[in-house]
Amino acid sequence: MKFHYVFTKDEKQQIKFFLKEQGVSKKLLAKIKFHGGKILVNEQEQNVLYWLQKEEVVTIIIPDEGEHETLKIDDTPIDIVFEDEHLLIVNKPPGVSSIPAQYHPNHTMANRVKAYYKRQGYVNQVVHVVTRLDRDTSGLMVFAKHGFAHSRLDEQLRNRTFHKKYKALITGEMSELKSHALFEQPIGRDLRSIIKRQVTTAGQSAQTEYWLAKKNQEIALVDIQLHTGRTHQIRVHFSANGYPLVGDDLYDGRTDLGIERQALHCFDLAFLHPFTQEALHFQQELPADMEAVQQKI
Repeated sequence: MKFHYVFTKDEKQQIKFFLKEQGVSKKLLAKIKFHGGKILVNEQEQNVLYWLQKEEVVTIIIPDEGEHETLKIDDTPIDIVFEDEHLLIVNKPPGVSSIPAQYHPNHTMANRVKAYYKRQGYVNQVVHVVTRLDRDTSGLMVFAKHGFAHSRLDEQLRNRTFHKKYKALITGEMSELKSHALFEQPIGRDLRSIIKRQVTTAGQSAQTEYWLAKKNQEIALVDIQLHTGRTHQIRVHFSANGYPLVGDDLYDGRTDLGIERQALHCFDLAFLHPFTQEALHFQQELPADMEAVQQKI
């Protein structure tokens, strides 16, 4: 894969510093140097110590990634929302894990994406998961199609310029539910469980913001913006504040409303394309189980 950059500065600069400004890491430079890539200046091969002059064109050729041989394939079709040579965005159904685990090495979204890459005959078949969702959370999920794209998107996540929003169905005392609020409560492990998390002063800082979309006497639909990314953050915060998610039996959610998983859906993504800098915005409608319940509100 090739990337081209035009050097526009008046003063000379070494390639290694110029490429760092373009988001090319030392790790990627090492990969280019030792695994079959190239750095070209005006189509002539150079090394990272070369001094660039104004208007010279730098090309980096990144070697193909092949595949993770230990990652199994699952030929279940995927619901593609967007794809180009750098990104793949899919709509994850509930009940499917994002990545394999020790005792569940197959039937995850990563396995399905690898199978899709193979069917398409892509030269880069390493699966780069950018945003994960809990097994029973549905919605938009982002994959990078090569390591350079992954690192650029990770930078946006670290800088909090990559925005995800969720919809959730909650129950509780609706007369006291605010139209808008921000939960700022630290979250840590529940020492009584290997899975659960809890609000605890010993935990990490966590901020969850929500807006009320609609409600009746027993159920509400809310839109949620995460400002941090703690495990089970939405589920823990809403349960701790008296509004557990419908179907979420791990955190005391009601299971008598026709939904047998936490009623949580990633419906909105907004971020910059890692290479074109185009503002991207994607939305995904509620899945059938949540839609059926919210129609009754």
